[in-house]
Amino acid sequence: MTVAVRVIPCLDVDAGRVVKGVNFANLRDAGDPVELAGRYDAGRADELTFLDVTASSGDRETTYDVVRRTAEQVFIPLTVGGGVRTTDDVDTLLRAGADKVGVNTAAIARPELIREIADRFGSQVLVLSADARRVPAGEEPTPSGFEVTTHGGRRGTGIDAVEWAARAAELGAGEILLNSMDADGTKTGFDLEMIRAVRAVTGIPLIASGGAGAVEHFHPAIEAGADAVLAASVFHFGEFTVDDVKSELKAHGHPVR
Repeated sequence: MTVAVRVIPCLDVDAGRVVKGVNFANLRDAGDPVELAGRYDAGRADELTFLDVTASSGDRETTYDVVRRTAEQVFIPLTVGGGVRTTDDVDTLLRAGADKVGVNTAAIARPELIREIADRFGSQVLVLSADARRVPAGEEPTPSGFEVTTHGGRRGTGIDAVEWAARAAELGAGEILLNSMDADGTKTGFDLEMIRAVRAVTGIPLIASGGAGAVEHFHPAIEAGADAVLAASVFHFGEFTVDDVKSELKAHGHPVR
């Protein structure tokens, strides 16, 4: 059976407001997360991703109240990430209304966290959020040329992004949210080379993120190996809709819901 491609708006939240920048910098206000969530739920989004973008860099917990109010507005699967450090954090988010939980910085610091979450709650609730970039010139290259970053893209790790994706899948991650830091907010298209590289080493669902600027950008990401496509500002600021993306995907022969 062919699985339908999912189209996922992303709410990057900072201090209770949705924000969007370029390469994770120069953030500007994009609205109220609860209001936007309701709009996307009504607008045929397949899922919604809520990322507290400064929870890890600010060393604090995800804003549970905003998550709770957002969850009350949507009847589609809600993934929440940012500041998740323990299985108890996952438990709290699930009780607040999240369906899936994203981990990034804490899993890189202690990869066993992935297995602990998968063992306690099941792989289906665990999304590895990987903020990856091309290794900058002058730095020690990784085997694939891509490395994962932490703290909202602020710190390089020297860890190969492709090897990390494969390891996370082995540890029990149910899905990978692959965000290209280089493409983030640039609206120049997804990093197809990165998507292909990760797809080649793991069979779990792969969400492509970073770089969407036109409806024509989405189908190449699916052809490169993504199972779902995620975007933020192009949806928030009304440049096009989830339905516009689904129409374009359908026109290229990809099944949508």
